[in-house]
Amino acid sequence: MKFYAFARKAVKGFFNFIYNIHIVGRENEPKDAPFIVCSNHISNADVIVLGLGIEHQLRYMAKAELFKVPLLRRLIKILGAFPINRGEADVGALKTCLKLLSDGEVVSIFPQGKRFPKVDVRDTEPKAGVGMIAYRSGVPVLPVYLETKKNKHLIFRRNTVHIGEPIMPEEFAFEGGNKSEYERAAGLIFSRIIELAPERKDK
Repeated sequence: MKFYAFARKAVKGFFNFIYNIHIVGRENEPKDAPFIVCSNHISNADVIVLGLGIEHQLRYMAKAELFKVPLLRRLIKILGAFPINRGEADVGALKTCLKLLSDGEVVSIFPQGKRFPKVDVRDTEPKAGVGMIAYRSGVPVLPVYLETKKNKHLIFRRNTVHIGEPIMPEEFAFEGGNKSEYERAAGLIFSRIIELAPERKDK
C-alpha cells in the first residue's frame, strides 16, 4: 500500500496531463473500505484512469497470461493485480476477490466482462458474476462511469470519471443467492452505471 501511494503520487500529475482526467462525484467515494468499484470497460487504460479517479488502492483482475512475463508480473502485482483465467469459471480468482474484500480492500470489477471500445455502454450487457460477488461479499458497490469521446481513450482528450452513490447491500434484497438474484443484482449495478452516462447524442 505504501509503494502504491508513493507510485500514485509520483505519476499522478503526468497521467492527469496525458489523459486530461476530470472527476465528478468525488464525495460519493466511501471513506472506509471494503467496497467494490464497478465501471464500464473501454480499454486497458481504464485501470490507469480509475486508479487516479479513486482515492483508495484498487485491486483488480488481470488475464493470467500477463503473469507469465517476469518483470511485468512483479509490476502489476505491486500495483494490485491478481490473475484470472479468462473464458472459464476461475474459482481461484473468485476466492481471491472475496478474500481481498473480507480483508478490507477495494476491488475493481468490470461488469461487462471484457472491453467494448467505441461502443455505447447501453448497447452492452453485464455478466451475472458481479452479482454473485456482491452477494457473497456483502459490501457496498460503487458505480462509476468512464466518459470519453466516442468511447475511446485518446491522449490529451478529456476523460471524465463519474462516481455515483454507493449501492448498499440491502438494496439488492438478496434472499438465498441464486442465478436469477445474481442477474438482477448485476442489472441493478449496470443500470446505476448507465445513469451516470450522458444522454445519447444521436437521440
